[in-house]
Amino acid sequence: MARIYAPTSPEITEQEKNHMERVRRIAAEGMVLLENKGVLPLRADGRALAVFGNGVRKMVKGGTGSGDVNSRTVVNIEQGLEDAGFSIATKPWLDRFDQACADYGAGYMAEFQAILQEKGFAGVNWALENPYRDPAVPEITREDLAGTERDLALYVIARTSGEGADRKLNPGDYELSEREIENLKTLTSYYEHTVVILNVGGVIDTKFLRSQKGIDAVLLMSQPGCAGGLALADVLTGKVTPCGRLTATWAENYADYPSAESFSYLSGNLDDSEYREGIYVGYRWFDSFGLNPAYPFGFGRSYTEFALSTRRVEILGGAIRVTVSVKNTGALYAGRETVQVYVSQPQGKLDKPYQVLAGFAKTKKLAPGEEELLTVDFSIPSLASYDEERAAWVLEAGSYEIRVGTHSRDTHIVAALELDETVVTEQLQNKVRPDCELPGLHADPDRFYTYLSESAEKAAALKLEIIPSTIPTRTAHYGAEAVEMHTEKTEAVTLTDVLEEKATLEDLTAQLSVEELAALVVGAERGGLGSVSAVGAASAAVPGAAGDTSMELADSRGITNLVLADGPAGLRLSKSFVTDGQGNVIPGLGESAFGNLFDMLGVPAAQRPDGAVDHYQYCTAIPIATMLAQTWDPAAIEEAGDIVGSELEQFGVDLWLAPGMNIHRSPLCGRNFEYYSEDPLLSGLCAAADTRGVQRHPGRGTTIKHFALNNQEDNRMHCNSRCSERALREIYLKGFEIAVKESQPLALMTSYNLVNGIHAANHRELLTDILRCEWGFRGLVMTDWGTTAASEGFQYGSSDAALCVKAGNDLTMPGSQADVDAIVKAVGRELALAELQACAKRILELVLLRAKLQ
Repeated sequence: MARIYAPTSPEITEQEKNHMERVRRIAAEGMVLLENKGVLPLRADGRALAVFGNGVRKMVKGGTGSGDVNSRTVVNIEQGLEDAGFSIATKPWLDRFDQACADYGAGYMAEFQAILQEKGFAGVNWALENPYRDPAVPEITREDLAGTERDLALYVIARTSGEGADRKLNPGDYELSEREIENLKTLTSYYEHTVVILNVGGVIDTKFLRSQKGIDAVLLMSQPGCAGGLALADVLTGKVTPCGRLTATWAENYADYPSAESFSYLSGNLDDSEYREGIYVGYRWFDSFGLNPAYPFGFGRSYTEFALSTRRVEILGGAIRVTVSVKNTGALYAGRETVQVYVSQPQGKLDKPYQVLAGFAKTKKLAPGEEELLTVDFSIPSLASYDEERAAWVLEAGSYEIRVGTHSRDTHIVAALELDETVVTEQLQNKVRPDCELPGLHADPDRFYTYLSESAEKAAALKLEIIPSTIPTRTAHYGAEAVEMHTEKTEAVTLTDVLEEKATLEDLTAQLSVEELAALVVGAERGGLGSVSAVGAASAAVPGAAGDTSMELADSRGITNLVLADGPAGLRLSKSFVTDGQGNVIPGLGESAFGNLFDMLGVPAAQRPDGAVDHYQYCTAIPIATMLAQTWDPAAIEEAGDIVGSELEQFGVDLWLAPGMNIHRSPLCGRNFEYYSEDPLLSGLCAAADTRGVQRHPGRGTTIKHFALNNQEDNRMHCNSRCSERALREIYLKGFEIAVKESQPLALMTSYNLVNGIHAANHRELLTDILRCEWGFRGLVMTDWGTTAASEGFQYGSSDAALCVKAGNDLTMPGSQADVDAIVKAVGRELALAELQACAKRILELVLLRAKLQ
């Protein structure tokens, strides 16, 4: 019988209340003010507001799929405004939209239920590929406006997306719909000012919003978690001065993105995705190819003004320190500013982008007239580029210009680091090479973005000399083959023996049979991906959790399971469940993480026995990852991680299947909301902060994902992502590398897709050579759910369970008997016993860690 952690009282706890307040504060810090012609902040005077749009009552707190979180409550925008003292003058229009959504939703659910009746649980894939979207908003008529005050209207544009499907380059998704445009025209012709609020998880086209006269403010509220309406009201009323900054470039036109035509379904080929833009992703592309964005990377406005002054740039050993004075020069509002430091690397054998982010820091809240000195530190080797011919990270000779500013189109040269010879900072071996020829993209410095004072800044910049001999060269050492473990112990060794130091973990591992080892490295859901409980409800002890490791050795060896839970914006668990008098969970009772899915499948409801006990698992929906990154505040992100870590402890979950940290290669990726940024440095530092917050709680850990090149959702399980090694190392792996080296996450999840011709879960060069040997990762590697499932009808097949083990992918999830059988059969053939033992031992290390804390 599994231990049950969930409380039996349905009453809201002090921890829940505390977490809601923390989410409110963090979310407000991540909102980005894009436009403001003096209309914001609003006076909190209790007036009646005209509020329209699809996100007012149906505010999107986060994405769909595994990104969802089942919170007790979600405070929407209407509730947040009313809590701030406003009344809503347009409730009849909002009621009309509610009814339209109810009618449309009934039709969608009827279609979904028919598909479930035909296909069973496999029909869930239809919902992932065809996610529910609210219908078009109603027309705003003159009758809807009658009786409202004519000075101001709010219009909320909401978008949602999730795993299994990419966003569409269509009206109502990336673009505004015709109805949204017509409604905004109606509002701007009637009201003196219109404020547009973007309740979106990613980029949308903003041309109309910026060109339409009368739209006097645009606020990106993002997808803010369960206290979003309260946080929005705080920002709109000036209780919080907006200080969020963008973490992706918002283009003037979708066609301006370098991957515009080659992304996902737009390429006409869902089997192969070629990353032809190389290192030129996001602002690196826009700055280097002379394209002006609508909103640049790092951009955000405030209710006040700040003045920056660089005081010092100095070399401290192998690092650079930039000291900047920031002063609030406004007269009315306190606020926070983010200092961003970029570096322009010298053009040499390797072409370089115009600039790359090197570091950043954020002020405390500064009162009008208040000043703060910030320091931004970064290492000199972090400025290196990857040279494929040398298989090395190199600092090429030349001038490294240090730029200070507040976003990527507001940087000014303050110093130049002079290096008179090329230095190898890290000698590696080439790994994960492309399986085809990829045309290289080269930037022409004559097309670089520039500004009037740039030449004068270069001439006047402080010159600092880097002494080549002070920069050490690190050489990676790739591990020898795994060594088979043996023991002299004759009595059966248990985990308790290891805890009591009567035996070692090696003794225990060595005693396990091939069958026992195989059971250990395969998840507990022996029914496989197609079973009712395999996705999102596969845990025996924590209903709604994504799955468990094996319990097959619990009686014989004392090896208990690890519980793994989804949710990049908090834990996704069932809100409630029921146990019998002996503490066994009764399937089908309580409020499932899947809502009424099991009823729709025709699964008969269990009878509630005498002595049954109700348990409750109310979790906190934190802001989406993109919004956390928009705070540009590692301390705030660490606090969000701490919220999740405390709930991992509370509910008995060991590993959080987050954070997601793939790069925003295209704005149309369906899961961009789960990911931090287009920039690898920012992504890596955010994931490290998230991990530190979670892992403050002993024995609880993050699972950084999806490793690697998971940058589209359409055909995500069978797409071959093709990328140059330089782009792979500098852009797509760099964030993972930073997170590993800065915070040592307890786990990592591989992606479904192939990486240059080999499935990520089967890629030994990726998982062993790079992740473990080069970066020093010490944790557990697991697959995404169902990576070994059947794959008929696809050009590329699925991962192989035995090859997962051989690659160093320790755990196959959710697990099937076929996976176990394949591993057992492979031992002594393509799979060495030592390789299987190595994977099992890494799982046992986490089980042992958890056991020590109980």
